[in-house]
Amino acid sequence: MINPRAINHIGIAVRSLAAQREYYESVLGARYEGEEVVADQHVRVAFYSIGPADRPVRLELLEPTSRQSPIAAFLEKRGEGLHHVAYTVSGIDDTLRDLKARGVRLIDERPRPGAHGSRIGFLHPAASMGILTELCEPLPAHAG
Repeated sequence: MINPRAINHIGIAVRSLAAQREYYESVLGARYEGEEVVADQHVRVAFYSIGPADRPVRLELLEPTSRQSPIAAFLEKRGEGLHHVAYTVSGIDDTLRDLKARGVRLIDERPRPGAHGSRIGFLHPAASMGILTELCEPLPAHAG
């Protein structure tokens, strides 16, 4: 069982972070939190938050940095839009091991590095009604 503590963020694939910034800030009123490159995934991410500052909903915009990026393939196939829902978990190693033992189809059997120093792992969309699911174990300073 996953036992998520919260929704960590909603991932949205975009062709250009810069082109989307006006919409997220001026139309949605989202608060820009900054950008980061996750080199091994060939992606640049920008985080935004909406809602109350003490319980925000976070949005992660993902822009490919190369053709090797899974986001580049996603954009080619589906275009811009919802990419994944990420859940905050504790003990991601045990969670992934348990899910595998229960026959849940995984993309990642072991955690890999994510944004903000978090450890992440993905469940295959076939395991969750077509929605890519990310498990995210943040650093203690970013836990939520």
